[in-house]
Amino acid sequence: MSAFKAVRKRVGLAVAVMVDYNQALSVENALLRAPALASEGATWLEEPIRHDDLESNARIAAASGIPLQIGENFNGVEAMAAALRGQACRLVMPDLARIGGVTGWMQARASTAAYRVPMSSHLFPEVSAHLLAATPTADWLEYVDWADAIVQEPLKIVDDMAVPPDRPGSGLDWDVRAVERYRMS
Repeated sequence: MSAFKAVRKRVGLAVAVMVDYNQALSVENALLRAPALASEGATWLEEPIRHDDLESNARIAAASGIPLQIGENFNGVEAMAAALRGQACRLVMPDLARIGGVTGWMQARASTAAYRVPMSSHLFPEVSAHLLAATPTADWLEYVDWADAIVQEPLKIVDDMAVPPDRPGSGLDWDVRAVERYRMS
């Protein structure tokens, strides 16, 4: 909690602070930490325990005052649907590569709309920004600039919002010289 309090003190109350334990806690530890994080104003608690222990995730989600976020490890749309049916989370954050690409994302967004569960993205912001724009329950875009070094035009962020390019498809144009320069043989 001291680390969270230090971050909160530094950034203030106007900044959303999310907590991700990356599946490192026991169920008992997560049940202890969740209410404390809620009382400190954490925006969400992400994967405090194993992502596939849906019953325990449901216990944590029901017992805590903080929204439980899981999803980056969903292996396909059915895994997400099972988590939603089991009330194992109040927020989802599927990974584009693991959920089934664009087709899987579109199927997943239908589930989140039916359950009225906010849906964020996990990585791949250049494509995820487009998909979130077509997601009725869109929440947060997880933004990292890892592709900036190898694309001709990086994803633009204006006033803290992603602005997807207006080009067909994903809008990605690779910088062939940069790709060659960073290529590993």
